[in-house]
Amino acid sequence: MRQIAIYGKGGIGKSTVSSNLSMALRERGLEVMQVGCDPKRDSTRSLAGGRMIPTVLETLRDHLRAGRDQSAVTLEDIVFLGDQGVRCVESGGPEPGVGCAGRGVLTALQILKDLKAFETYGLDVVVYDILGDVVCGGFAQPIRAGFAQEIYLLCSGSFMSLYAANNIAKGIQRLARRGDTGLAGVIGNSAGEEAFERHVLSEFAETLGSRLIAMIPRSPVIMACEVEGRTVLQHSSRSPEAEVFRDLAARLMENTSRVIPTPIEHVEDLEALYRRHLGHRASPLVAQVAHGEVA
Repeated sequence: MRQIAIYGKGGIGKSTVSSNLSMALRERGLEVMQVGCDPKRDSTRSLAGGRMIPTVLETLRDHLRAGRDQSAVTLEDIVFLGDQGVRCVESGGPEPGVGCAGRGVLTALQILKDLKAFETYGLDVVVYDILGDVVCGGFAQPIRAGFAQEIYLLCSGSFMSLYAANNIAKGIQRLARRGDTGLAGVIGNSAGEEAFERHVLSEFAETLGSRLIAMIPRSPVIMACEVEGRTVLQHSSRSPEAEVFRDLAARLMENTSRVIPTPIEHVEDLEALYRRHLGHRASPLVAQVAHGEVA
């Protein structure tokens, strides 16, 4: 069973990419489960017909309030069948202002493991959509516990996206030695300047000891599908954008690389990498800023 984790900065498009990836894998005849590991509980929305499914933690809390213990939770309570048979799970989070969301994620994953969800459904691939702005002890738990084995960093060509991805790489570097876990690659989610982003993300990935796997274009089709609560492969199955996700699925299934990343240690070096590419962009003003000619 392949366990693929998509990590990245909040708002970078992890849920969109994860859901379309899950659908593309399902199209290949694979048994797929997507696990949303974010308290926002919206990872599987486009796989579940635009609805928010009940989360593992809120289901557990309901059982505890009714005087039942964790053993009363069943797979039918927490695993929902989405489009084309993709199985959907949302970990959820603690009550607002109480507890660690990351540790809530680990509780949800442990319940899935205890209930033998992976074996019961005969899964070929599990896709984890994991928040990664800050790799705190809680959100590092999927790596530490061996759930997130093939880790992909999703980022755009913005500097703060690279900064967040580099921090995640530092967490992977610390934890990957403890198990069969590693960085499998970088996926670019374009913010609109794809040529620039492709160059800067390629060098960033190589610096980490990995490679850029694919670029997802910025597209009104993808944005429209998000609003409709559908994956691109369901809503616009013959579009070029759908083919991008099918190609991504093929590349991930063919990819066997997992490395312990070599993140950039100092922010000044990350800034220098970014400036080298920023200076090649078309705008003269941006080039001047990149070379320190404009305060």
